[in-house]
Amino acid sequence: MATPDMTVEVAGIRMRNPVMTASGTFGYGPEYADLVDINALGALVVKGIRMEPWEGNAPPRMVEVPGGLVNAIGLQGPGVAGFVETYMPFLRQFETPVIVNIWGRTLEEYGEVAAAFDAVPGVAGIELNISCPNVKEGGIAFGTDLKMAASVISLVRRRTRLPLIPKLSPNAASVDAFAKVAQEEGADAVSLINTLPALVIDIETRRPVLSNVFGGLSGPGIHAFAVRQVWDAAQAVRIPIIGMGGITDATGAIEMMLAGASAVAVGTASFTNPSTAVEVIAGIEAYLERHGIGSVRELTGGVVMP
Repeated sequence: MATPDMTVEVAGIRMRNPVMTASGTFGYGPEYADLVDINALGALVVKGIRMEPWEGNAPPRMVEVPGGLVNAIGLQGPGVAGFVETYMPFLRQFETPVIVNIWGRTLEEYGEVAAAFDAVPGVAGIELNISCPNVKEGGIAFGTDLKMAASVISLVRRRTRLPLIPKLSPNAASVDAFAKVAQEEGADAVSLINTLPALVIDIETRRPVLSNVFGGLSGPGIHAFAVRQVWDAAQAVRIPIIGMGGITDATGAIEMMLAGASAVAVGTASFTNPSTAVEVIAGIEAYLERHGIGSVRELTGGVVMP
């Protein structure tokens, strides 16, 4: 049998395979370059960037828990100018598409960041983090209010010609409703899920472990929930879905695709095994060969429901 076709196209971005890195877990590229063949990846999604540099939260801001990791990094980043000057020359060396995760403290800042990246050579697309507090609206997250989600997606869509991929919050009452809003407001794809809200307490001090008190849970413990969220979103929209949440091997990635994802992202697993993403790619290809499937695209939505 011929080698299976591993190529996919998501949001107009052509990838050599459907396996990406999840924002916040792969730095900006150089951090993993000596450990992973970046050209082997389907796409590289960099850590979140706002307009100006941002220090994030004070430590401690990460703690391991059974089944995963709770983090409250606070979206530390170099800002648009710092990222473009420091990291884009390095990233342009590779053939792998670079997707920039962006965020803002206000609606206006989201638009500014999107517009700033519109003219940056080497940026293939924008992942729009709508799980951040909207400071002007009293701390409500864009990703849990349908009207606010529509507003930020619509604004960013007007400010950029790049492929737009809103990253949906798992804290929303109905992920399918938010996926529909994203589609209606011009998104080219959606990615999901982000971390789940979490709290870890030191029983000896009786105090929260993280300086920020609350954090986000990621890792294997959220995988089954993430697969269900992907399934729900896939029933609601026609645009592609990038599935993520607790993928540690090819089995988890294939599950995501069968549930409806066109591509997947490996996140927390990269911390313990930097080679996870490339191992997942090899595992998917082996699965296709074993089952006589000619193209990885045939997996998307292929679950057989009773």
